[in-house]
Amino acid sequence: MSDPETPRGPVAPPRGPVDSSRVPRYAGPATYARLPRLDEVGRADVAVVGVPFDSGVSYRPGARFGGNAIREASRLLRPYNPAQDASPFALAQVADAGDIAANPFNINEAVETVEAAADELLGTGARLMTLGGDHTIALPLLRSVAKKHGPVALLHFDAHLDTWDTYFGAEYTHGTPFRRAVEEGILDTSALSHVGTRGPLYGKQDLTDDEKMGFGIVTSADVMRRGVDEIADQLRQRIGDRPLYISIDIDCLDPAHAPGTGTPEAGGMTSRELLEILRGLASCNLVSADVVEVAPAYDHAEITAVAASHTAYELTTIMSRQIAATREENEGK
Repeated sequence: MSDPETPRGPVAPPRGPVDSSRVPRYAGPATYARLPRLDEVGRADVAVVGVPFDSGVSYRPGARFGGNAIREASRLLRPYNPAQDASPFALAQVADAGDIAANPFNINEAVETVEAAADELLGTGARLMTLGGDHTIALPLLRSVAKKHGPVALLHFDAHLDTWDTYFGAEYTHGTPFRRAVEEGILDTSALSHVGTRGPLYGKQDLTDDEKMGFGIVTSADVMRRGVDEIADQLRQRIGDRPLYISIDIDCLDPAHAPGTGTPEAGGMTSRELLEILRGLASCNLVSADVVEVAPAYDHAEITAVAASHTAYELTTIMSRQIAATREENEGK
């Protein structure tokens, strides 16, 4: 039996966004990029799904509203991506799968709910573009992706390591998902990288522990000094052809570019740097991704939500291009 994620044979043309020449961008429901809902198209190659959950945060709450803020900001996205010379919504069926309703009062139950919902979506052959929500949700998403692909390479864009052990004795928080993922064996520890880290830590042991787990670190200062092309090349070499999951905490950006987040740190990347690094990863085997920690209550003029919507757009474009290339290759056999 063929992998349901590998498209085979002729398929119907994808249904794309609402025509903005007929319906103003500010009108109608705010699906991601004004794309159809999953129930309107029946299937999707890339499912954009929200997880309105922020019970795992350690400082400012509000990321439960992040997914819908990103959707609202994505109204201005257009169907052709010149940076990648691709029309992602014509290359593959991308659809908005709505939200995963996770229990806000029970973190363990919420983690199980997100994992089960991700299992169901991935089981249809879709790749996931998840809109958080806080970073706790990365763990169940990685569990689900690893069931399909085995241990995956991870690129983690964040101001913070998120490999701490516990907070107040709790194992599942937005600061612990990648330690748990390493412990559970769902990450390929030969291909793990943090990008954009900076700021004070609890102690040097944090870095020592992180290194023992297999993570390499590219700080925001490294990006500034070495440039995006060199950083993207380094990351590509580390990832190779492994199945790749990209997890993006929007606080990898400087607060000037992403004020609407729960744990801001000075000295971060610009939105331009983040987008250019992602574009440099277009040849990687991106199997799913998330963008998390958008907290619109602290945002101004949708600065953070706009950055997050464009970030998801680049990730979606990468996945759509790969899906189309695989389909073309299979049709040529």
